Amino acid sequence: MQIAVLMKQTFDTEEKIELVGGAVAEHSVKYIINPYDEYALEEALRLREAHGGSVTVISCGPGRAVEALRTGLAMGADEAVLIAEDGLAGNDRAIAAALAAAVKSLQPDLLLAGLFAVDRGAGSVALQAAELLGLPHASAALKLEIRDGAGGGGRTAVVERDTEWGVETVEVPLPALVTAQQGLNEPRYPSLPGIMKAKRKPLREVTAAELGLSADDLAPRTERVALLAPPVRAAGRKLAGTPGEQAAQLAELLQREAKLF
Repeated sequence: MQIAVLMKQTFDTEEKIELVGGAVAEHSVKYIINPYDEYALEEALRLREAHGGSVTVISCGPGRAVEALRTGLAMGADEAVLIAEDGLAGNDRAIAAALAAAVKSLQPDLLLAGLFAVDRGAGSVALQAAELLGLPHASAALKLEIRDGAGGGGRTAVVERDTEWGVETVEVPLPALVTAQQGLNEPRYPSLPGIMKAKRKPLREVTAAELGLSADDLAPRTERVALLAPPVRAAGRKLAGTPGEQAAQLAELLQREAKLF
């Protein structure tokens, strides 16, 4: 199988971040592979081990995203593609179009991606790319199985997906997009031999112009007006008196201060 994995380098949400001018200050954060994309890459590697083929990781980002791609290669991916983010940063539609153009040139049997990126949380880029490529998709996968079609038909992906009403099983024809939910697998750590081999694996860098994107592809559909830190939480308050008096005080506070009713 030829498998492509969309990967994003994000800041580590476990670390303290600093906002400067409505943006995250790069000097104050640690950058990692988006955790949900790690699940997607691990699943791609397991499928390659079972069915043969190759795995290509694709990212759209600044120059530092090479680090994430090299980590993906060290985990076991065969090659990587970095799309320069110049002029695309913050423009999800343009990034989706760039990723779709890169994927189209590879013509993979399966496209994998994380359910969403932890830095923005929109979860729309991979779906937009699938729409542009005309691919069916199954999101929030908890289990993925590739089956050969009955009677010599094409391969399909059987996906157990996480939904608000429980686990749902769907089957989609390949090629298709599947996005990974936490619980799909446990990503492996890069081994020392894998890290050494990653230095020799192909990593190609391309620009939006080289991908042939049109002005319409690059036109932004949304705009982020501001990025603000959450308000500082007020200190806790201890209510005194009997249980009845405490209940009365609590009801008054909920009405007067919290405006809940």
